[in-house]
Amino acid sequence: MLKYDCLIVDDEEALSKSTCKYFNMLGVKTFWVADEQACFEFFTQNKADLILLDINLGQQSSGFEICKKLRSTTNIPILFISARTSDDDVLLALNIGGDDYIQKPYALSIILAKVKTVLKRYRGDVDVLSFGSFTMDLITEKLMNDGCEIKLKAMEYKLLAYLIQNKNRPLAKEELFSNVWNDAFTSDGTLNVHIRKLREKIEKNPNEPHYIKTIWGTGYAFEAD
Repeated sequence: MLKYDCLIVDDEEALSKSTCKYFNMLGVKTFWVADEQACFEFFTQNKADLILLDINLGQQSSGFEICKKLRSTTNIPILFISARTSDDDVLLALNIGGDDYIQKPYALSIILAKVKTVLKRYRGDVDVLSFGSFTMDLITEKLMNDGCEIKLKAMEYKLLAYLIQNKNRPLAKEELFSNVWNDAFTSDGTLNVHIRKLREKIEKNPNEPHYIKTIWGTGYAFEAD
């Protein structure tokens, strides 16, 4: 099962694709579907932490109906996106379980900022991760050890952050490919090289790692209190 940050449910193809591409480019893993059936099919095989939901979805369904159905099974944030501007629509959207109402057309930078803020609040995210004598600042994207910065390349940082945020559980290679590289076809060799580089930077003995453990036949696990 793949995990996404955001699912867009909107039949306005050009806007949805551009929003999806923009979000993915800036680190918010996003998927797009155009209707109710595709929305619920998505959740049979995937997870998402937030939904951007249009109201007008053709003749078959509306965002209001989808929201009501989703609220019977999940409490993830639902942000309505719509060109409809009446107060009645806004009140209905919020009263049936919507968390916010964003009017179209929207600026991509503004809606991304809203989504990141809601995701952070929903997840209870912290800005600083720590393990041992290390701290990782998710705002400045810096790794420090006893006050000294440990230089990381972009993918090394992204991989380490994911490992720490999912510590103490086995992480299959396929999950790392999908959620770190956003690519199911990343090679084992690429992952192995990045793991080796991280071990060289954070482990006292890279050959006997304390933090990044190999789970043979599966992938890796980050072990820390």
